Amino acid sequence: MADLDPQQYYDAFADGEWERLERDPVTRLEFENTIDYLAENLPDSGRILDAGGGPGRYSVWLAEQGAEYEVEHLDLSAEQVRIAREKISERGVESQVNCQQGDLRTLPFEDGKFDAVCCLGGPLSHIVDESEREQAMAELRRVAKSGAPVFVSVIGRFVMLRDILKFTLDSSHGLLSPIAADGDYTAERVEKFAGGDGWAQCHGFRAAEFERELEEAGFEVETLVGLENVASRMKHELEDADEEALESVQEVVEMLREDRTAVDFSEHMLAVCRA
Repeated sequence: MADLDPQQYYDAFADGEWERLERDPVTRLEFENTIDYLAENLPDSGRILDAGGGPGRYSVWLAEQGAEYEVEHLDLSAEQVRIAREKISERGVESQVNCQQGDLRTLPFEDGKFDAVCCLGGPLSHIVDESEREQAMAELRRVAKSGAPVFVSVIGRFVMLRDILKFTLDSSHGLLSPIAADGDYTAERVEKFAGGDGWAQCHGFRAAEFERELEEAGFEVETLVGLENVASRMKHELEDADEEALESVQEVVEMLREDRTAVDFSEHMLAVCRA
């Protein structure tokens, strides 16, 4: 069960996480829709935290917007941090980005340091314990300046269920009811219901639950976004689609991305907040 530990999992699959956001049309929708909201809501300059930033794809994007941003990248996985430093150096933006290993639950920064805070790609979902997740959200709030934009994305519960139905039903169907009830995909449950083989432990959110937890942490939630919505888990179906068809899919995803139902059924849901 050790490989279900998020830190160990992302150490083992570090290279794949860099490639994830450009490997197929659906993962590109996650990235492109996210940066749409970053571009619309970020300040013109300042310090930006990329918390749980994985291999640094968003840190690189932020730094490439110009010299106005000082980016602090942080991730739990030592291998993710190593790759982030490598990619940042390859793109010549190392003077703008500092990388370090760290935990969302105990951020090593003073109060109110950042003009914007990002926690993108679902790192909060890998904190399954609710009280620890509350602590992590409180930390994101603590290090943001008052009124700063905060961007948080998590994994959707319905897509976790759909993954089991679509890919592993014969071996994992016992996970369906527990995950539907509370969203928790844990090592103990995988051992009991799926023979011990699985993905990193995570919590799948419902949209209302996500909004509630953010508000309880002191954030003002301005917008919820379904980053992939109707295209969720359609990677294989879309990989051979022609450019015109993909443009049509992208148009519809953009049209529906703030629809509440589309948010709930999305692989990743993004919250645009104010601290």
